[in-house]
Amino acid sequence: MEYLDYYDDKGNYLGYKSRDDVHKEGLWHNTVHCWLYEFDGSVYFQIRKDSGKFYTTASGHVLKGETIKEAFKREIKEEIGLDIDSSDAILVGIVPWKMDKVKKDGTVFKDRAKANVYVDLFEGNINSFKFDSNEVLGVVKANAKELLDLFKRGAGEIEAEIITTKDDKNIKENRLVDVNEFEVMEHETVYDKYKEVLNKIIEITK
Repeated sequence: MEYLDYYDDKGNYLGYKSRDDVHKEGLWHNTVHCWLYEFDGSVYFQIRKDSGKFYTTASGHVLKGETIKEAFKREIKEEIGLDIDSSDAILVGIVPWKMDKVKKDGTVFKDRAKANVYVDLFEGNINSFKFDSNEVLGVVKANAKELLDLFKRGAGEIEAEIITTKDDKNIKENRLVDVNEFEVMEHETVYDKYKEVLNKIIEITK
């Protein structure tokens, strides 16, 4: 069972409870959104298995007693199989997230999360990845500036590199990706959701 530290709405630590109880009671907790980039200004999105959409490089809950950067390192390892030194990861921002969702059994899933958004440099290669087949189909690598321009337009395609696994071997394919392939919630725009991360990577790599 996973346990999460929880906080009041001002960020004061209150204790810890199981992940299920945190979401049942709607308690504030920390998550981490992990983004990897390269010196050439490219950024990695993961391809989510559940939706086929492109999302953060990796993301998840910060567990009881865990620092944000420890969670960053763990999530990257669990979801895309990379061993990285997250100590020099750079904070983009902390985004409060609040959502209530009625589940199929009629209970309410209450999400009250502070999403800690960080970027970190990736210096590996295609063979470095080992995807969690239960969650991730692969990764998409694209230029941050080109992505930002695409998201501003809200329509169209750009060239990207798709890395997936076939027959236990990582393979690479270059193809056009459409703006609608990037994951957003109903009330979000793709530009507002990803602009801060992309701007940070552009700033770091220019």
